[in-house]
Amino acid sequence: MKFRTEIEIAPLGTKIGYENRILALGSCFAEHIAGRLAQAKFRVTANPSGILFNPLSIAAALRSYAGEKPVRHSELGFDGELWFHYGFHGSFSAPEADQALAAMNAARKSGAEALRAADRIVLTFGTAWVYEHDGAVVANCHRRPAAEFTRRRLGVDEIVTAFADLMAGPLGGREVILTVSPVRHLGDSLAGNAVSKAALRLAAEELAERFPDVHYFPAYEILNDDLRDYRFYADDLVHPSPQAVEYVWEKFSATVLSEQARRLLPPSAGTDRRTSGDGFSVGNGLFPPMSRNKFVNLRSIIRTP
Repeated sequence: MKFRTEIEIAPLGTKIGYENRILALGSCFAEHIAGRLAQAKFRVTANPSGILFNPLSIAAALRSYAGEKPVRHSELGFDGELWFHYGFHGSFSAPEADQALAAMNAARKSGAEALRAADRIVLTFGTAWVYEHDGAVVANCHRRPAAEFTRRRLGVDEIVTAFADLMAGPLGGREVILTVSPVRHLGDSLAGNAVSKAALRLAAEELAERFPDVHYFPAYEILNDDLRDYRFYADDLVHPSPQAVEYVWEKFSATVLSEQARRLLPPSAGTDRRTSGDGFSVGNGLFPPMSRNKFVNLRSIIRTP
């Protein structure tokens, strides 16, 4: 008898090997996949500007890396204590504007170098719900009053158009692996989260159908349709448990990594199942304890030659 619907993943049409360079952008799921790859000694850079949850902020980050334009003082906001930027995580904010600008421009330069070098791009869409400030989608609200923002849900066509433009530009000639984060956003309500994930999944499907260099890895389906049980969630009932993370990594490595890369994987890669504060595996001390409100700067952990 079968007691679960185990997912069978079709070949993606692309592989990652040790000869490749990888740029991973998106939600915390993208960071943890990048972390596992870094632990296994792949050349990977993750989220130079900080965690990005919605597709348009991911697209904006890619455009900023491709354009290599420095962040200007006029782009910063000031909350009375810290200078911040709506396109960067709060870890880049600083009491002095010059200090914030230096950190942000270093991150943008790192992203530009990573994008130029990368031939594999891993993108994880977290939510279709966005907040706009002065008509522009922000990556981080920096705890500003809610009245300053307009909240809305991205449409499928809007997401597809943004990334179609990128495929014709900065992402052209690169293999792109798309995933939808399995982490539910309860702040959007369960019903709102379901509609959000549906939009993300449809957008990923349309992009994969339209572009031969875009491939979808079913991380969302692995957790929600294959494992499909609260025993595979952390105590918050939202984030994956260590077992679930290990299972997703096993599926990812079997599907995405080349046969030669799998043979060369270090024996310890992906075997430590301690968890970080958000329920993901830390993997042999790769990830310091973290909460969903704090960005772990992988640039200080992952070294790229």
